Amino acid sequence: MKTCLVVDDSGVVRKIARRILEGMEFTVTEAEDGEKALEVCKRGMPDAVLLDWNMPVMDGFEFLVQLRRMPGGDAPKVVFCTTENGIDHISRALHAGANEYIMKPFDKEIVTAKFQEVGLLALDLPTEA
Repeated sequence: MKTCLVVDDSGVVRKIARRILEGMEFTVTEAEDGEKALEVCKRGMPDAVLLDWNMPVMDGFEFLVQLRRMPGGDAPKVVFCTTENGIDHISRALHAGANEYIMKPFDKEIVTAKFQEVGLLALDLPTEA
């Protein structure tokens, strides 16, 4: 089973993301800031990270930079999930190693589509009758 680390300072957002991801058969771990997320990654790299930008202690961008420098830190697919929608934020995130970008609020369809785009989920191909 694939693993996903949800990093967001909002417990409500983490709960919603957990419900969506567990429905997609991911094992979910949570962290409320980038520093705690790095501790989780040191114990074991997840397959995916759903990452907020604005958080106390260490923001999502700084977490991403440090994650990509860790041994094995290039492996997780990182999908930013944030209210920051400026092209400068998006380009900084992608340049630093993010794989995709989701705007809040999000739903199951958006998360599914982005996870398919980055190869975490198989594409649902239409079956012929």
